[in-house]
Amino acid sequence: MSDGPGGSDDAGVAGEGSAVRSCPCGSGAEYAQCCGPLHEGGDAITAEALMRSRYSAYALGLEGYLRRSWHASTRPLAIELDDGTQWRRLQIVDRDRGAAGDDAGVVEYRAAYRTPHGSAVLHERSRFRRENGHWFYVDGDILT
Repeated sequence: MSDGPGGSDDAGVAGEGSAVRSCPCGSGAEYAQCCGPLHEGGDAITAEALMRSRYSAYALGLEGYLRRSWHASTRPLAIELDDGTQWRRLQIVDRDRGAAGDDAGVVEYRAAYRTPHGSAVLHERSRFRRENGHWFYVDGDILT
């Protein structure tokens, strides 16, 4: 994802002293069973799973994960996470390839967010590449 999706007020995340919470990516699964294992070093099985985990990483401010999951050929020197952005909802619009046996894939998504200046939606068609069994975000086109 370009400069970012992040998280959701609606879907809480497992944290210190918290009850079981749903994953910020909106899959309906618990964070510990969804994006959590990927954030802790597990591998995404599909491009969509990596896309969802990156959305959750923005929600949780996991800069290290965002860097590790960004392809080295396009990874920026720095990733600026905006603490004032509240990521509200992720909607997967379309997928093209990106299954477990593919080496490339595209995921189109809409990520609704709120800033102190108002609400908006990031609509992007993201490209992913799988190398040595690991999926990476390559780049994306912002759609209107």
